[in-house]
Amino acid sequence: MIIFIKDRPVRILSEKAAQGLSNRATFDRIIDAHLEMLKVASLKGHLLILNATPITAEKLFHFLNNYDLPELQSIYLVPKDREAVEKRLKKIYTIIKAAGGIVTKDNKMLMMFRRGVWDLPKGKLDDNEKSKKAALREVEEETGVKAELIEKTCTTWHTYTQNNQLILKRTKWYWMRCVDDSKMAPQHDEGIEQLAWMSEPEARKALVNSFSSIRYVVDCFMGQEVDVD
Repeated sequence: MIIFIKDRPVRILSEKAAQGLSNRATFDRIIDAHLEMLKVASLKGHLLILNATPITAEKLFHFLNNYDLPELQSIYLVPKDREAVEKRLKKIYTIIKAAGGIVTKDNKMLMMFRRGVWDLPKGKLDDNEKSKKAALREVEEETGVKAELIEKTCTTWHTYTQNNQLILKRTKWYWMRCVDDSKMAPQHDEGIEQLAWMSEPEARKALVNSFSSIRYVVDCFMGQEVDVD
C-alpha cells in the first residue's frame, strides 16, 4: 500500500516484501519502533521505520497531517502486522473510491493539463459502479477519447481534508488503448485546459510539473516501480 500525504509517499510493506530493501544505505535514517519513540524531529530525508504497530502508524500520520516537514522526502513503514496497521489507518479517514487510466496510442500516452499541473484522467466512482467501468467513463468524460481497457497498472491512495473531514482516496489505475480520439477535447468545467499525446521523454519532462502520485503511476506503467498495494 502506498499513501501520498501532502504529496509525499508513505509505503506500507509487509516484513516479507521489506526483505527486498537490501541496500539500507539508501535511507537517511532507520528507526526501530520497538526501541525508539517516533518524534517529529526524526522525520527527515528518506526514512525506514521497522516494527511499526497500529499506534505507531496513527502517530506518524498525525505528524504528517499536522506538521510542516520540509526535510522529509519519503517513508517506508514496515509493520509486524501490515493488515492491522492498514485497518487502523482506514478507520481514521473517510474512504472515497476513484479510478483512472493511462491511455496509449502509437507509443504515446494521453496527458492533461489541469489546474496548473500535468495529470492523468481519473474520477470518483458512481454509486455501485465498478472501478473498470468508472475508469473508462472518466477517460471519455474528461478527454472525449474512447478507449478499451487492457490491464490494471496499480493502486494509489492519497489524503486530503474536505469540510473538516479527513479523506483517504483510493484510485485504481488501468492501462487502456485508444479506440477513437476523433472527438478528443478537454472537459473545461473540470478545470482541464489542454490534452496532449506524449512520448515517454515528453511525458517525463512534463511530469516534473505534476504530483508524486502521478509520477508513481507512470513509473509503475513503465515498469520502473512495483505496485505495493
